[in-house]
Amino acid sequence: MEYRALGQTNIKISVIGLGTMTWGQQNTEAEAHEQLDYALAQGVNFIDAAEMYPVPARAETSGLTETYIGTWLASRKNREQVVLATKVVGETQMNWIRKGQCQLDRKNILAAVEESLKRLQTDYIDLYQLHWPDRTTNYFGALGYTHVPGESFVPLEETLSVLADLVQSGKVRHVGLSNETPWGTMRFLNWADSGKGPRMVSVQNPYSLLNRSYEVGMAEISIREQCGLLAYSPLAFGLLSGKYMNGASPEDARLTLFENFDRYSNPQALSATERYVNLARASGLSPAKMALAFVNSRDFVTSNIMGATTMGQLKENIESIQLNLSQDILDGIDEIHRCYSNPAP
Repeated sequence: MEYRALGQTNIKISVIGLGTMTWGQQNTEAEAHEQLDYALAQGVNFIDAAEMYPVPARAETSGLTETYIGTWLASRKNREQVVLATKVVGETQMNWIRKGQCQLDRKNILAAVEESLKRLQTDYIDLYQLHWPDRTTNYFGALGYTHVPGESFVPLEETLSVLADLVQSGKVRHVGLSNETPWGTMRFLNWADSGKGPRMVSVQNPYSLLNRSYEVGMAEISIREQCGLLAYSPLAFGLLSGKYMNGASPEDARLTLFENFDRYSNPQALSATERYVNLARASGLSPAKMALAFVNSRDFVTSNIMGATTMGQLKENIESIQLNLSQDILDGIDEIHRCYSNPAP
């Protein structure tokens, strides 16, 4: 396994991160524990969760992912061996989470932390992330930005001040962003540099062969500011593995079970996927490993968060760390990217 520094901290996290958002929906508690045991044995020390997981978000299952991680930590007694990350929701209509309006204000963040700590059965969180901004901006599939004049949202300074108190209390070691833009990222970093709160150490945004939009405005920030990307959906909900090729609908696969998850399955994305899969197979590579190895190789990526519903998928995903793509493969990837630039943001 390879490890990289988490921002400007002295923490090193595995380049392969373990995603958890299927636990409690597609995976049982026993399966979650099996994945955790295997990943840790392979050198994976970074585990990423969220208060709203599993996905799709439902009142009946909300919080189960953290609960499963908590029972694993309690039974294995290995808290110090892992870097544990979770997230607090931004403004949302999922009012079952806290029986009211969820925002990134003091009341909500403090309540969210306490509930996450309880479910995770720990007294501290290594990386606490803002799951998405309160304000309207381009995330969750929106490539372009549409401004909303006069929109009211929780000031970023207020959010940062609450995070500062959590770090001071020891309940949170470090803080990060998710689904954030260049403007929001730099605002948080500038305030931290001026002494107004803790410094963001990471940004968890989507990044894959079908969505390289992070390279446009965020990659330079990640490198120059040492605020690296924690890449999510590196296989675009499994599309880049090739298992949905030619209209296939594998039983129990994510896009088969949840047809409304269409973020990555528009015609342009499907055409691009076909070319990426064919490139991999013509080169004797697993399409999934090629797609993941590409993300692993980016110098602005701190960790590549990979979720799996089966042990076979998990093993293949982790094995991608062993693959170094040749220049011919990288040139082939860039050629496809020029034809299909960010078809599935």
